[in-house]
Amino acid sequence: MEQQVLSVRGMTCAACAQRIEKVVNKLPGVAQASVNLASEKLFVEYDGAAVPDAVKAAVTKIGYEVVEKNRHSNVSIPIGGMTCAACAQRIEKVLSKTNGVVNASVNLATEKATVSYDPQTVRFSALKAAIEKIGYQVLEVAKTDAAEEDRLRKQKEIKRLWTKFIVSAVFSLPLLYIAMAPMISFARLPFPKILAPMNYPLIFALIQLLLVIPVIVVGHKFYTVGFKALVQRSPNMDSLIAIGTSAALLYSIFHTWQIARGDFAAAEALYFETAGVIITLILLGKSLEAVSKGKTSEAIKKLMGLAPKTAVILQNGQETTIAIDEVEIGDTLIVKPGEKIPVDGTVTSGQTAIDESMLTGESMPVDKKTGDAVYAASLNTSGSITFRAEKVGSDTALARIIQLVEDAQGSKAPIAQMADIVSGYFVPIVCAIALVAGIAWFIGTRDVEFSLKIFISVLVIACPCALGLATPTAIMVGTGKGAENGILIKGGEALETAHKIDTIVFDKTGTITEGRPTVTDIITASGENADELLRLIASAENRSEHPLGQAIVQFAKEKGIALLQAEGFESLTGRGIKAVIDGRAVLAGNHKLMQEQGIALTALGGEAERLAQEGKTPMFLAVDGAFAGIVAVADVVKESSRAAIERLRGMGIAVAMITGDNQKTAAAIAKQVGIDRVLAEVLPQDKSNEVKKLQSEGRKVAMVGDGINDAPALAQADIGIAIGSGTDVAMESADIVLMHSDLNDVPTAISLSKKTIRNIKQNLFWAFGYNTIGIPIAAGLLHLFGGPLLNPMFAAAAMSLSSVSVLTNALRLKRFKPSQNERKGSH
Repeated sequence: MEQQVLSVRGMTCAACAQRIEKVVNKLPGVAQASVNLASEKLFVEYDGAAVPDAVKAAVTKIGYEVVEKNRHSNVSIPIGGMTCAACAQRIEKVLSKTNGVVNASVNLATEKATVSYDPQTVRFSALKAAIEKIGYQVLEVAKTDAAEEDRLRKQKEIKRLWTKFIVSAVFSLPLLYIAMAPMISFARLPFPKILAPMNYPLIFALIQLLLVIPVIVVGHKFYTVGFKALVQRSPNMDSLIAIGTSAALLYSIFHTWQIARGDFAAAEALYFETAGVIITLILLGKSLEAVSKGKTSEAIKKLMGLAPKTAVILQNGQETTIAIDEVEIGDTLIVKPGEKIPVDGTVTSGQTAIDESMLTGESMPVDKKTGDAVYAASLNTSGSITFRAEKVGSDTALARIIQLVEDAQGSKAPIAQMADIVSGYFVPIVCAIALVAGIAWFIGTRDVEFSLKIFISVLVIACPCALGLATPTAIMVGTGKGAENGILIKGGEALETAHKIDTIVFDKTGTITEGRPTVTDIITASGENADELLRLIASAENRSEHPLGQAIVQFAKEKGIALLQAEGFESLTGRGIKAVIDGRAVLAGNHKLMQEQGIALTALGGEAERLAQEGKTPMFLAVDGAFAGIVAVADVVKESSRAAIERLRGMGIAVAMITGDNQKTAAAIAKQVGIDRVLAEVLPQDKSNEVKKLQSEGRKVAMVGDGINDAPALAQADIGIAIGSGTDVAMESADIVLMHSDLNDVPTAISLSKKTIRNIKQNLFWAFGYNTIGIPIAAGLLHLFGGPLLNPMFAAAAMSLSSVSVLTNALRLKRFKPSQNERKGSH
């Protein structure tokens, strides 16, 4: 199965999204299609090379515009030295002949070349070289990437909507005044006599008609899209607006004609202001909606903003600054202090410290030397380095994270299914209710105007937008907020399931513990010095490749202890080592080795037993045949482990630990962090069975592991949570990835899930509640019992505000922060 993401333009409400999904899901080869109204994206999972073209054709056929992610780069190149049209033609010819250039055009008046090219085929530097080779000068270049283009497009759309609203308001406000002022006699509002409806009814009607025309022109899209959808038997929100305002307009135009024929009483039956004000209010709502939608994707913009736009490449001994998308695998790049790493790669020369907090959350810079990996968007803080580019473009760790967040924001939570089903039937049902209510009131009152008011109000107050935006906006903000906190949630389903979790199983090594052994205790026999003991054992272990031995060597180096040369080194398999250090015979190993050599452990035997019970590995040291002391090594518990487990227990979640270690070591670690249930001596392949057993008890289980040997268990759990550095994360097997390797992010992820689902439920409640209450009121239910009648203009204002209120509520999630109580444990 393959996946593709397409941008779809022209959607106005949930009915549009539902229709696209329905059409695409029917296409042969399509496994699943999902439309996100908030981000205007279509996510398609398919099998077959011809399917993408069929999808585009199908979506275009039903009246929407499909925009693919452009793999070509577009650049505008200012050129100096052109004097005539022949110069422009020559440059255009040279660029067009360059391999990899899709299109090139040169404008002599602006002195710019506009080039579309494939960066995989040709470098931007090659384009510059081609222009300079024929004698012209390339000036400073301004490039825009896909994200920037999308941002600019959305800004233009917001500006366009505000302009339309302002134009509409400029004409509809005087229209409303002219229509209403004569009716409000008690207010004695100033009013031109030439427009008095009783004296000059035709002028009164024609002025209103002239004022409403610009409003209709500005809002023409409601009619073109709405009626087209109606003809294709898939009405949407635009259809409701188009039918309602058209009814008011046609009714008013008919009465204007009646006035022209001499029926002056028809001046009281004009509804031009209703149509004008409805369109104005809806344009206001759409403008506010567009601004709010833009805020939902700020997390993606922040992530994209981390990446540098240029890189310094080393070619033929020369440093050249190039655009980031021109960097290719194998290129040698130079990064100086204060600059960002442009792509992923391996250091080839130099030493430095790099701030990788954007990936790992670790505030301290990480030392880098030849052979170490570096990652795009991390910050070089000290020395200069050169490195070889190994992952570029969409393969970098940052790009993969951005893609994961984008995919998650486009996914649907199961809770959205009810809204989707309702949206599919919503508009036709509303049209039917409006028609039935209008006819019923006409039969009861024989008043056409009254029935028309009811008909228009029902059509205009109904809001499929609020239903369509309720879930995706909350998911976009929730997953975006997670990404800001280093928590990558892979989709709406994971986000929803996480809030139901009642049991969390932690892998021990590398999850609860650091995953690497370190020295924890040095206990000396009488008369021995701790530092000297450490020097002797570290010097002996320096020749050993055993992980415990290397942990001792590393610990000694960190303490600044100078190691001595080992002679006669011998590794004693399964027992330890022996060597001669500074003329002294050193023996280091386990209890068995000491017994073999006849060395009595004297009074420290009890200490060794205590260390073992604490989950530590005691290593015994003998010097010149006499027992010298014990060095204990253990995989230490992470600082965040106990606090995180306390937080989870405070949230009412049961916690278990799973490990391949022996029962004694596992119990010691579990005791340190406050875990009661321990599953010890479990082989990697059996971890998923242990998760299955917990699920058979009726529990909703999350598994937290390092994402490598825990993959089967991560997949088996209701939610798999991979904890990693953000570069080696198990993106395939886990539902949630914790980039910061901080276990506090586990309860934070659960808390974020709970808050997001609560937000979705609030949105759906208001969306359903609004329509459930609004439509009957608009249909005249209150009026039937002597109550007020809803004016169509108030209905339009309410409809616009309903969408904005749902978006505003979703944006409240942006304020999400793990509380101090949660951090410290809430009990």
